[in-house]
Amino acid sequence: MKTTSMKPNLKFLAIVASAGLFLQSCSSDDDGAIEMNAPVITSFEYGEGHHDEGEDHDHESEEAYAFKGSDIHLAAEISAEATVSSITLSIHSDDVTAEEGEVDWEFEKVFTDAKYLVINPEFHEHIDIPTDIPSGEYHIELLVTDELGNSTEVEGHLEIMDPITLSDFSIDETVARGEDFHVEFMISAVNGIHGITVDIHADGVTPGEGEVEWDYEEEFLEGYHEETIAEFHEHIDVPATAPVGEYHIIFTVEDEDGDTIEYEAHIDVTA
Repeated sequence: MKTTSMKPNLKFLAIVASAGLFLQSCSSDDDGAIEMNAPVITSFEYGEGHHDEGEDHDHESEEAYAFKGSDIHLAAEISAEATVSSITLSIHSDDVTAEEGEVDWEFEKVFTDAKYLVINPEFHEHIDIPTDIPSGEYHIELLVTDELGNSTEVEGHLEIMDPITLSDFSIDETVARGEDFHVEFMISAVNGIHGITVDIHADGVTPGEGEVEWDYEEEFLEGYHEETIAEFHEHIDVPATAPVGEYHIIFTVEDEDGDTIEYEAHIDVTA
């Protein structure tokens, strides 16, 4: 009886099995090759006295700030294994309330400029700040998304301030006519002081016999013009013929960019 050998068939099966293992191994290698990490954002800077959101901090950073009517400088370094598809910047506040003459402000923009749609772009922008928004703390967020859908976000806080601020007001409540009254306050003007105007007028005061209606307006420049920090300290004479009564005072500070701020007060002129 003739016996047929099975060895060739076993050899063929072994070859097929080895090829299958090889293909499976290659497939696993290919899957691993397309797994890329999300972008990394470092050295996120924004505003003046900027807060650096980098990974290494040896000390607490200075609070970031910017001024209404100016712009916010923003910069960040982005490390991306896959090409960046978009960078989204948003700014908003949950803690400020618009008052009369002000409007709420929220900013969001998606940047898809060609210079950013690359691997490892550097983000650098300047965002204009409206003049009529509330001062206070705003939340700022930067979101980077790559073409694979991976995304990373960093955030921080920015103090938006008035370009001119007045503080530490001190003014006499009463003054006898023929005497002078004292006024002082501090001025901070990032763009420099142009001038300070004082306007005084009566509210419903009718001159009596021997009295003369008193309206006063004067602009103060000496010692203040072009200064960014100054103490207003003046003595204002009241004529001896001024009618007795309550007077309204408006202090107006104008900076070199034409921005103004007012402070109102009252004083009683006595006999």
